[in-house]
Amino acid sequence: MRIVMKFGGEALRDEERVLYTANVVKKFKKEETIVVVSAMSGITDKLYDLARNVINMNESEIRREVEKIKRRHEIVINKCVHEKYKEECKNVLNNLSEKLERTLLGISYVGELTPRSLDLVLSFGERLIAPIFSYVLKSIGINSLHLTGYEAGIVTDSNFGRANPIWEKTKVLVRERVEKYLKDRIPVITGYIAADEKGRITTLGRGGSDYTATIIGSCLDADEIWLFKDVKGLMTADPKIIPEAKIIRKISYIEAMELAYFGAKILHPKALEPAMEKNIPVRIKPLFNPEDEGTLITAECMKSKDIVKAIAVKKNVASLNIFGAGMVGLPGIAARIFNALAKNNINILMISQGSSETNISLVVEREDVDRAIEAIKEEFKNENVIKNIDCNRNVAILAVVGAGMKGTKGVAARVFSAVAKAGVNILMISQGSSEVNISFVVDEKDSDIALRALHKEFISQED
Repeated sequence: MRIVMKFGGEALRDEERVLYTANVVKKFKKEETIVVVSAMSGITDKLYDLARNVINMNESEIRREVEKIKRRHEIVINKCVHEKYKEECKNVLNNLSEKLERTLLGISYVGELTPRSLDLVLSFGERLIAPIFSYVLKSIGINSLHLTGYEAGIVTDSNFGRANPIWEKTKVLVRERVEKYLKDRIPVITGYIAADEKGRITTLGRGGSDYTATIIGSCLDADEIWLFKDVKGLMTADPKIIPEAKIIRKISYIEAMELAYFGAKILHPKALEPAMEKNIPVRIKPLFNPEDEGTLITAECMKSKDIVKAIAVKKNVASLNIFGAGMVGLPGIAARIFNALAKNNINILMISQGSSETNISLVVEREDVDRAIEAIKEEFKNENVIKNIDCNRNVAILAVVGAGMKGTKGVAARVFSAVAKAGVNILMISQGSSEVNISFVVDEKDSDIALRALHKEFISQED
């Protein structure tokens, strides 16, 4: 059985967790196993902060911060790596730490942080832990080697920060570079990072280690992909907001993708696409109870008494309302807006257009909103088409997801009635053609209230 195991950042927070995780690999590994790892807990955030602030730091401050990161990894080596591998492992750590320092110093000297430079800095989280984890596996008797995502064959476009695989190349290269090791070794591959066709490091978006695992699994026709997390599995809602949220034992790709897209942070939004293409089952398993079945994600929409499987909330988004009488009857306005945003690598999360054709509403990530406004203005400059663009930066999307909604009458009425009874105003509504998702926008301050009302209406009362 060929299997891909992916382990998350919290699972690699310190030396005890690293060693525990290595023993999970030893206990549950199959005949042909690939391991994908994320950076140690907090390291990616630390690297991000360093990259953003390095312009204002002097050389000694930069070296001191790199030394802190190096020291944290060195503790893991000292506690978890066998003596016969320790020097070799530390040499790798020293080399990577020097490269990180040089990268940060270079950004400091130039005085500018580009998306390409940011991806290079962020890549060091995974690049530091992957070789260490590989040596830990060797230390407990498992033959292993470490590869970066691009050494494993993942080639992407040059959309730094949110890169997408170039599939025709990636499929060939992953087989060439990884499959040959599976008979006698476990490859440990860095999640989250890859490289473009020029060999420049790219990242797949935050949380992209899941995506790496499913890319590798798809290219190698894995029998299953296991995503080990610090949670029980996919839940009916965020348990931090809904303590009584329940684990979802079985769910379809399409339902899980909707949840990931609309804020279920357990999964990267694109992670299921490669598995879905090859119909490879994906399991979200609890790291600290690895015998538990967790959540199984497959193509089948499981028959269930539950009309709604889960409710997700996506915060840190902003809505744009685009007005203009000049839009009425003018073909291609929406296409031009979407194209302008696409050219600037801005993802549209939701769309709504009034029947009068005088306005188009859409939702984007909050960090993209200023670029979105500028892109639209640039597209229609010197044209009397768009009169105004209103922006609300304090909204959230709620998504009600479940295959049981398809063909069931009155679901939308129940959704909006429950939200209205909770005293929450709905600003924008969208329903996908798949009928497994109803999503809508509310003020962010009201999102938790709406979530509780919907969970009570569709899930808690049906226990």
